[in-house]
Amino acid sequence: MTAPGPRPVRIRVRRAERVVDIAFDDGAAFQLPAELLRVESPSAEVQGHGGPKQLVAGKRGVAIAAVEPVGHYAIRISFDDGHDTGIYSWSYLRELGERQTTLWEDYLQALRQAGATREP
Repeated sequence: MTAPGPRPVRIRVRRAERVVDIAFDDGAAFQLPAELLRVESPSAEVQGHGGPKQLVAGKRGVAIAAVEPVGHYAIRISFDDGHDTGIYSWSYLRELGERQTTLWEDYLQALRQAGATREP
């Protein structure tokens, strides 16, 4: 069974830049910063399944430690802060790419409102 929607044709981690490049079979391509991927992790810990979404502060310098495939539908990203429970489906990665600017602005606003910072 194949997942509906566009599928990635390239996923490349650029460790020095702390970015994941992802290109889809429909021509869309995104550069997703490690910090955004970490603070928007689809894990229950971050998304607050059963409660409100958690604000993740202090991740400015977070890096990607590893990326591994999960079946034919997702990747698991492990970060150097020890977080490794998020499974990023192709559709979620696409959503992050498409909404990157808005998600980033919302994140910065939430940090300000909480009196928190991106600094570790």
